[in-house]
Amino acid sequence: MSDFTMINCCLILGAYLLSSQAVWSQRVRVEYEVTSNPNGSVNLRCEFTDSGSTKLTQVSWMFERVEGDRHNIAVFHPVYGASFPNKDFVGRVKFTQGSLENPSIRIDKLSMADAGRYICEYATYPSGNEQGTTTLIMLAKPKNSATAIPVQAGSSEVVVARCEAAQGKPEATISWNTAIAGRYNHTSVPETDGTVTVKSEYRMIPTPAENGKEITCLVNQRTQNEPKTFHLKLVVEYPPTVTIEGYDNNWYMGRTDAVLICEADANPEPTNVTWTAASGQLPPSVWVDQKRLLVKKVDETVNTTFVCEVKNSLGSAKKELSATVIGEWRNAGMTHALTSLC
Repeated sequence: MSDFTMINCCLILGAYLLSSQAVWSQRVRVEYEVTSNPNGSVNLRCEFTDSGSTKLTQVSWMFERVEGDRHNIAVFHPVYGASFPNKDFVGRVKFTQGSLENPSIRIDKLSMADAGRYICEYATYPSGNEQGTTTLIMLAKPKNSATAIPVQAGSSEVVVARCEAAQGKPEATISWNTAIAGRYNHTSVPETDGTVTVKSEYRMIPTPAENGKEITCLVNQRTQNEPKTFHLKLVVEYPPTVTIEGYDNNWYMGRTDAVLICEADANPEPTNVTWTAASGQLPPSVWVDQKRLLVKKVDETVNTTFVCEVKNSLGSAKKELSATVIGEWRNAGMTHALTSLC
């Protein structure tokens, strides 16, 4: 026989043996994969089909957390009954029917450490051992949280928002949705119980214009029916910028309804608003109501420069306005009408 013929014979024989093994393994019917949660329970189904002349002598369940490291956790013998040789499963595992034809088991009080492969193996005669394998996937819903981080306006990139999916299994994915220019980074930390904590930080160069802008964190994970969504508003702190409103260039002698308003854009909110006059004390014909300066009656004394100063915890800012008192009431429309009549 030539070497080529010998190789062909070996290949055919190997294929036949693999095919026979596949047929045999199909007789042990199990579920390919099951899932459960910590502190939950799971049913691992197993049955031997089409036994024919094959004699079933014993069935065992083995647990394999890592490849090749098998531990016998439950045995059923038609004469000696059920036994549970592994101390980690004692009191937590039981046969649901207790027969060779249907040796399904139930495992209670599951933990993340119970994830792995569960092998239902029959001892048979004359075909030897036959088995089926079920993979138990332990799922853990993550503890999700997100927060905006208060920052001060500046020229350096800083973390402005954080999002976390803690102790999830499988690992969660985090994404950000915002129109704000920036970037983000993720870190994954394996926990001792087999879960994973995922953290994400959003970074940007903060300016006052971004204060209050929206940013959304989305957490996706297998145990959730839909993404967990956190709508956040950025918190950018900055010292005040001040404007004075209300002056209409028509402060005529005797007017009584003149008002100046000191407006400030600041975060945190201003803690102090002060009105002064550039020449010193405020004229006696005005009085201050928080951010408003009210003129009781326009006279020569209000022909001055008013100063508004605003402070918050980050700093202060001033704005000046020079008021001019005119000798008589100005009204452009009325002047034009009188001229036309004349």
